[in-house]
Amino acid sequence: MSGPDDAVLELRAVHRTHGAGPAAVHALRGVSLVVRPGELVAVMGPSGSGKSTLLALAGGLDRPTRGDVRVEGQLLGALDRRGLAQLRRRRIGYIFQQLNLLASLSALENVALPLELDGVGGRRARAAALAALTEVGLPALGDRFPDQLSGGQQQRVAIARALVGERRLVLADEPTGALDSQTGEAVLHLLRRRVDAGAAGILVTHEARYAGWADRVVFLRDGVLVDTTAPLGSVEQLLSGSDR
Repeated sequence: MSGPDDAVLELRAVHRTHGAGPAAVHALRGVSLVVRPGELVAVMGPSGSGKSTLLALAGGLDRPTRGDVRVEGQLLGALDRRGLAQLRRRRIGYIFQQLNLLASLSALENVALPLELDGVGGRRARAAALAALTEVGLPALGDRFPDQLSGGQQQRVAIARALVGERRLVLADEPTGALDSQTGEAVLHLLRRRVDAGAAGILVTHEARYAGWADRVVFLRDGVLVDTTAPLGSVEQLLSGSDR
């Protein structure tokens, strides 16, 4: 197997503890994970197992208590707040269950915003945003505001915003949670297509049918990661055994 040198994302012996003393909460305990270009990794586990904490650390939204997180070889712990913000705008795309679209901006403006914040000119940013909206099947809805779009359309706008520009790492936190099954499949198809084009992706999901789109499934319980290449049915047994 190739080493971490070709990784888009590497977590090395990462711990994240909230609080101190007897009340301390150990959200992650010594997690190591490598995700390479063209690879989609699904993260599964019960509520409170550390899935969202893992994503927050992978995307530079939080810092580990111990251990290292690297994106394309860049040690996130060595970056100040400004450097982290720049890395997130340029290299990392987030797809949240809570879509975080700005109600006062049109779909096109929402998608273009990360580029404009990074100093890309308005015309170029909007052209890239239109291309991203076209990729998610919404080229004609760029002038609509979020409250004029269906839930599935809003989710696709959020995906376009996560994919716009040269994003090398895509982090998806339960992106299908509020969607019907047909729209959820469409969302996974878009994520899979971007990963197949050379990005790296992490998908947090509680549904085995969506984890089936991934190249590899890892399982979190009590902040500890179990890496598995077992058939998905074995993962389903793990889940049913730990959730009950």
